Amino acid sequence: MKVTKPTKQRKKLYQATGTDRYKRFSAPLSAKLKESHGIRSLPVRNGDTVMVMRGDRKGSEGKVNQIDRKKYRIFIEGATREKVDGTAIPVPIHPSKVMITRLNLDDKWRKKILERKGANEEAEAPQEKPKKKTTKSKKKATKVKKETGGK
Repeated sequence: MKVTKPTKQRKKLYQATGTDRYKRFSAPLSAKLKESHGIRSLPVRNGDTVMVMRGDRKGSEGKVNQIDRKKYRIFIEGATREKVDGTAIPVPIHPSKVMITRLNLDDKWRKKILERKGANEEAEAPQEKPKKKTTKSKKKATKVKKETGGK
């Protein structure tokens, strides 16, 4: 059963384990990557090139420099804000607001994940079976006779 109360949802978000936080860092893949790998989304990692899809920096593209799993934010190369004293600080962006345009495949584990996820989706598609025709069996209604009482 899923939790529907906002307070419980926030509590789950703040007290999430590392694996749950990793899953929440998923971002959609670009159309080319969807075709080549056969999957729709993947968690963002350092070294991935992403394009910002929402907010003030919509349309800007850059590499992911840093990931903050505690605050659910990523930092992108080139997405900076200038402070009053002139220093530039990176702008935090939520991973759901970006689209992955180029994957960092230096890690052998990530390649295995791509192969596994792509193989699962390919295996699911051909297994569609035609629906069986179901025949409805009519149950015979039995009448219950009431015996006349003393009245």
